[in-house]
Amino acid sequence: MNNPIGLYIMAGMYILAGLMHFVKPKMYMRIMPRYLPNHKFLVLLSGIAEIVLGAALLFSETKAFAIYAIIAMLVVFLLVHFYMLSGEKASAGIPKWILILRIPLQFFLMYWAWIYLS
Repeated sequence: MNNPIGLYIMAGMYILAGLMHFVKPKMYMRIMPRYLPNHKFLVLLSGIAEIVLGAALLFSETKAFAIYAIIAMLVVFLLVHFYMLSGEKASAGIPKWILILRIPLQFFLMYWAWIYLS
């Protein structure tokens, strides 16, 4: 894909999302599956990953790696989305219909990244 505007939007989105992990870490810790250890560390690590990968999208030398890593990260994040469907406390007060819509959104985000591999 030759139109870089979507790539810049995607990069900005991941950088902003990553920064939010540091601004509002409790929001992210509330939705972490109980079976995962050290929630605060994982929230901060995922924030760093989103910032670094978002920035890496902007450089031709790292773009392909960033795209593959973002797709892998989104696959891992599916665990959180399915966990949030498991009960009222896990849902963090988000309506079930929104939680259900987030699952196909993850696949759209994967596709959006994939189209920039060329």
